[in-house]
Amino acid sequence: MTSSPSACIELKEGTHVAKCVLMPGDPLRAKYIAEHYLENPVLFNDVRNMLGYTGTYEGKEVSVMGSGMGIPSLVLYVYELFNFFGVEGVIRVGSAGGIGDDVHVRDVILAMSASTNSYHDGAYDLPGVIAPTADWGMLKTAVAAAEEIGVRTDVGCVYTSDFFYHPDREVNQKAKNLGLLAVEMETAGLYLAAMNSHKKALSVLTVSDHIFTGEALTAAERQDSFHEMMEIALKTAVRTEF
Repeated sequence: MTSSPSACIELKEGTHVAKCVLMPGDPLRAKYIAEHYLENPVLFNDVRNMLGYTGTYEGKEVSVMGSGMGIPSLVLYVYELFNFFGVEGVIRVGSAGGIGDDVHVRDVILAMSASTNSYHDGAYDLPGVIAPTADWGMLKTAVAAAEEIGVRTDVGCVYTSDFFYHPDREVNQKAKNLGLLAVEMETAGLYLAAMNSHKKALSVLTVSDHIFTGEALTAAERQDSFHEMMEIALKTAVRTEF
């Protein structure tokens, strides 16, 4: 078996990780994606029940693995995938709370960049503030895939927060005033990890609810919109050159 230094990823005998990995937060969602979207999925990791699978989509290899919640958990796994297992690209697939006036539930957000209240970027010691940014090639491919299947997308900056329950009750309004599209908890960390490792990353998000309008998807609508997000992400994964 091949194990990462943290022992959080341990490849099962005869398995490997594809060049591109889709990462939902929930490992059970990773299992669902593997079983419903990939052909011949094989479990490569189950340490701490952070399930990871490799299979094929449109004849090309793709992996899917859970990331956990928040930047620290995601970055641990992403760093190891990039630096110890030969991964070249990661696509986050998850939900977000809409905050922009032109953002609606069921929209798919393609995060061009991410503002954040996390101090994660401070570790890189750049004089100034780093702007966590998506890989342009992946972003362009995702936009084309969405247009191809007729899915409405919003492309722009999201707000990555370390807080699910922020003590400042006005924080979402402040983010909205700056033109940010939605709030979530991982994208900035993903983009920073990719930039630091000279790899590719993109965050593809479904708007499951809107913080200001109170709109929210039903269970059936969540399933339909999840499928749209997955189709965009999978097409992006297999059409990106690594």
